[in-house]
Amino acid sequence: MSSQAVRLVVLVSGSGTNLQALLDAVADETYGARIVAVGADRAGIEGLARAERAGIPIFVEKLTDHPTREDWDRELAARIAEHKPDLVVCAGFMKILGTPTLSSFPVLNTHPALLPSFPGAHGVRDALSYGVRITGCTVMLADAGVDTGPIIAQASVPVLDGDDEETLHQRIKGVERSLLVETVGRMAREGWTVTGRTVRLGRSG
Repeated sequence: MSSQAVRLVVLVSGSGTNLQALLDAVADETYGARIVAVGADRAGIEGLARAERAGIPIFVEKLTDHPTREDWDRELAARIAEHKPDLVVCAGFMKILGTPTLSSFPVLNTHPALLPSFPGAHGVRDALSYGVRITGCTVMLADAGVDTGPIIAQASVPVLDGDDEETLHQRIKGVERSLLVETVGRMAREGWTVTGRTVRLGRSG
């Protein structure tokens, strides 16, 4: 892998299927990025096992190991910083990141709906309850809000007759993995700029 490859720290909280998609992608040297560490907010999860099998350094920072949320925020940012990432990717990370991380690194996150519609923890359920015929997924730069950061990429997923939350979410997850891999790769190879809420891929000038 080229030394110029963009350095990724990936954060996970569960099975790590998005992480696995990124691990598969970075195996191709032309992808433009490499995963330098995988972090989690809990131990014993498959996401960490995937990283270990791939020979990637891991770290765990549990919220319950700290007296306050602010202490956890600071320590998580410090653990991430040890690996000198160019980009932090939340791949199913189920904690909201605090200012220490968000102010230090660009952070990528995904959401299983077409933002700004249906933000929050129940995006799939909320879209289904509302009766939309098309939903999808969003890749964004994280900010201090809940799913309010500047949008980088989106993909649509039709809602089929007979869909329930599980069947719809599974189809969205497949599209989300592909969109995340495509977006991270383009950011790594082409760079990006942010103007207000507009993110453009590609180096200016």
